[in-house]
Amino acid sequence: QVQLAETGGGLVQTGDSLRLSCAASGRHAMGWFRQVSGREREFVAGISWGGGRTSYVDSVKGRFSISRDNAKNTVYLQMNSLKPEDTAVYYCAAKRGALLTEVFTTVLAYDDWGQGTQVTVSS
Repeated sequence: QVQLAETGGGLVQTGDSLRLSCAASGRHAMGWFRQVSGREREFVAGISWGGGRTSYVDSVKGRFSISRDNAKNTVYLQMNSLKPEDTAVYYCAAKRGALLTEVFTTVLAYDDWGQGTQVTVSS
């Protein structure tokens, strides 16, 4: 099992930026998801374990950026131009055994999950 720990959430205003971090050891494809109470968990962004491939949900393209520093065992989600509809609990997830360039976009594809960090964007 991969131990994951998200940090960096908080309360910000519309248009602000936040950077989430997820500590995760090992060579795993990684993803960020978000969930609003009463709704399904939603894919936000994914990155291959080599870092060369990424994927985003349409609603965050051009605003969010996923990256990783394998030397630091950390994956980041840089969130710019935040909107109230970005308010959610954000989770990072790991897919064990992925190939170098594989990116995964569904909840069921991932094996391990962090406990989540709250992001609240006020209008």
